[in-house]
Amino acid sequence: MSEIAQKTDDHALDSVPDSERQGWIKLTWGTTGIVTTLVQLFVGALATFVAGFWIGVISGIGVAIIGGLLGWAVGNVAYRTGLSSSVLARFHGFGKKGSIIVALVFGFMIIGFIALENVLLYKGFLFWSDQADSLGLRVSFYAVLTVAWIVLTAYGFRQVTAFASVTLVAFIAVLVYLMVEIIQGSGQSWVDVFSFGAQLPPEALAALGAETVVGKYVFCFNIMIGAAGALALIDADLGRYSRSSKDIGIAAGLGNLFMNVIMLVIGAAVMYAGTSHLVDYYVAQGMSQAEAQSSVLSSPHSVAAAFIIFGGTVGAILLFLAQGKAQVLNTYSASLSLTNIADVIFGWRPGRVIFVVLANLLACLMIYFSILEWFSGFITTLGVLTTCIAAIIICDYYIVSGWRREKGVRTDVHWPGILTVIVSYVCARHVFQGIMPVEFVTSVIATLVVYPLFSRVLGGRVVPAYMVK
Repeated sequence: MSEIAQKTDDHALDSVPDSERQGWIKLTWGTTGIVTTLVQLFVGALATFVAGFWIGVISGIGVAIIGGLLGWAVGNVAYRTGLSSSVLARFHGFGKKGSIIVALVFGFMIIGFIALENVLLYKGFLFWSDQADSLGLRVSFYAVLTVAWIVLTAYGFRQVTAFASVTLVAFIAVLVYLMVEIIQGSGQSWVDVFSFGAQLPPEALAALGAETVVGKYVFCFNIMIGAAGALALIDADLGRYSRSSKDIGIAAGLGNLFMNVIMLVIGAAVMYAGTSHLVDYYVAQGMSQAEAQSSVLSSPHSVAAAFIIFGGTVGAILLFLAQGKAQVLNTYSASLSLTNIADVIFGWRPGRVIFVVLANLLACLMIYFSILEWFSGFITTLGVLTTCIAAIIICDYYIVSGWRREKGVRTDVHWPGILTVIVSYVCARHVFQGIMPVEFVTSVIATLVVYPLFSRVLGGRVVPAYMVK
């Protein structure tokens, strides 16, 4: 294999050697870089506008703790095996062919995020440049973004983390500066900004099931915990490069802290302090007062608008820094999933760089065929599925593998894992939703109960290659 191929493949289908392992600082550039985006700022604003600032923060802390533990548990398996999430699933929970399900779910979710983030960048560019939307502008803009993500992601883990480290530091610095400017310019006190209550009218809160303190907490928890499963699988993709269990544990914990607490606090403060100015801006553009108020929390585009309106060129730089580093990390994980799919189905191993290109082309197709609105409504489902997958990998490695070493047979499809995903998903989304509205709790408990049972009853236990060297 040539030197270029070695750099681009970076052990996509095999175990990362000890000589290439990294400490927690370098791993953290990835785990924090992928979650510090304008979408997460929007989630923070939405959660706190529904529940109030402190209920949102308390919920975010709880999600960060649980998500950090989940990410560490999956990342630790990746550290010990040196394998990415979709390849890891071959040996823990799903079998070689069964791992296609993991790669499809996770890959589809991540590619969808690439498409969504590209659209957000385009909308922000329109705000900043004051240009009219046109087909030619769209094609040119998305083509430039696609080439940028391919070039920045193509050459492996070290280059991805190096890019993320520079952009993350710059992003946080500009973000804090802009937050201070917006709060000071709003004329409100810092105490008011960091202690506001629910901002939605009673009828809207009732529709969301957030009329009580418990209902508000559950709402916040559900909209934030959905990302925990996906982030846990990303922790595996990055954790395979970890030098120790402690390193990936710290990186996973910091990633969840940034996603669920720091970005929530900043998003809440910026949107609360800037709401009146945003409404005035939209009214000046021809909206009615009611339409303008509704637009503030209608989509992440409003967060992009806030930073462009308040920050001007600095805000535009912030927008591209925030989304750029996330896009490179998204492309990296998506390419790993696509590499596994091609290897399992076709036995095709052209090199990971091919799938870096393919992931971005698929994202462009999602934009072209206008399926992002459907995808946005499907994110909750994908969040439950990725949580189930992460829980199965954890359960298989820590609980089931002890007796599987002695009684194992290799299988291409590990039916206990696949059936557990189905059962856990149905329980979380349909059967017990009225009893336990926090779907994460149901999916994890169902997995921990059902997977060991199915593994013993159905057999077909998979023996990992690294167990039988």
